[in-house]
Amino acid sequence: MNVAETENAVTNRIIGCAIEVHRHLGPGLLESAYEECLCYEFGQAGLSFQRQVQLPIFYKGLKLGCAYIMDVVVEDRVIVEIKATDGLASIHIAQLLTYLKNTGKQVGLLISFNVPILKDGLKRVVNRYAGAKPSPKTSADSAHVLDGGAPVNTQKNSALSSRLRVSAVSGMPKPIKGPA
Repeated sequence: MNVAETENAVTNRIIGCAIEVHRHLGPGLLESAYEECLCYEFGQAGLSFQRQVQLPIFYKGLKLGCAYIMDVVVEDRVIVEIKATDGLASIHIAQLLTYLKNTGKQVGLLISFNVPILKDGLKRVVNRYAGAKPSPKTSADSAHVLDGGAPVNTQKNSALSSRLRVSAVSGMPKPIKGPA
């Protein structure tokens, strides 16, 4: 069994445990209650896990104590973040992705139990940058890239690009007029 298959098998088992907890408790409780019951189900399913795992932050070469606390790490492979919110927000995904990057793990699950149907509260998050990190862009590089990553047509927008450079050099934002 390869790594991806193993992680898929573990996430499937985790989701099965979460469904069992949601079936018995439903929405409306605190995260701590769901965590306790979910960990009971992990034990019943024969899954190894750690609760409230501390994750330090490294800042300028220094290890700074406990900056984060991950809810549950299952089979030393999958990070599970438990929520009791109406839905999952982008900040929850960013939080889990940060945990994945800082631990070097590939897969995490966000589970919000405060939903009528559990599938609406499930999100699988994959750390696609577990290997080499992408090289940082300079401000000049990013001036020629749109939000979606598509290059800007520099001939068509040469006036815009030169105004952006002038604005960046002078330190003062200059108003930019759109095409007439």
